[in-house]
Amino acid sequence: MKEIIMANGNIKASEIALGCMRIAELDKNKVNNLINTALECGINFFDHADIYGKGKSEEIFSEAISLTPSLREKIILQSKCSIRPGFYDFSKEHILNSVDNILKRLNTDYLDILLLHRPDTLMEPDEVSEAFEKLYNDGKVRNFGVSNHNAMQIELLNKYLKNKVTINQLQFSIMHTGIVDSGLNVNMKIDPSIDRDGSILEYCRLKDINIQAWSPYQYGFFEGTFLDNPKFPELNKKLAEISEKYNVSKTAIATAWILRHPAKIQTIVGTTNEERLRDICTASNINLTRQEWYEIYRSAGNQLP
Repeated sequence: MKEIIMANGNIKASEIALGCMRIAELDKNKVNNLINTALECGINFFDHADIYGKGKSEEIFSEAISLTPSLREKIILQSKCSIRPGFYDFSKEHILNSVDNILKRLNTDYLDILLLHRPDTLMEPDEVSEAFEKLYNDGKVRNFGVSNHNAMQIELLNKYLKNKVTINQLQFSIMHTGIVDSGLNVNMKIDPSIDRDGSILEYCRLKDINIQAWSPYQYGFFEGTFLDNPKFPELNKKLAEISEKYNVSKTAIATAWILRHPAKIQTIVGTTNEERLRDICTASNINLTRQEWYEIYRSAGNQLP
């Protein structure tokens, strides 16, 4: 498993991470097997959020794995907060309370990374700064980031933060390519040329902010997977062609497509199937050519000017 450097050099992480959103419905033994499979494949990064299973995902994770001091130092735990029923909350009180509850559910003394899950337009950046500084000084959180934020929202936060945002988790897949579309269609009067995120891809690269890709096999907003989906015949035909060349699955090629980008985007995969996880991890050994990357991009219905 290839590794990437994250959080301004503070973390060396596997380029593929295990997302734990769906483990809440599994029993402890199944989760234990899944975690051990991830570790065997070289995955050392586990992504959580306080809303996953209403906290149950974090609880079952801690029940399934015995976090001895030696093991805790070998894995990277990331969680998120700020989504509440019907609204978002970046208040100092909510952030601090959320982290305390996350740590309790995960049965650990600290998070390697805390992300603010969705932008809160009512945020007071100085409150966020106070919360982050207290969490850092108390040893509860070592690094900070955001999810689903645009460039100016990060700029606003970082103006006030002593502990800067160094990670941004964004939806990105072959069928969700907004962060690259506008950069490929500059000076064009077409929909893909619209910059909806403040050139977030280029911004993050300029500011040394790691991008994490969520829903790497989905199209739309949780509408389903594009893999083996009859709605996308050209894409699946192209994935099958390239997967045959590399002797891996289409899922591995879809993962390798994300990993191929020089932004070194970490891919968060949410499978709960051990064999599929092993299959996905073969993507770390594949380096698609530039031509193959663009062929896949175009097969998804994207046009180049």
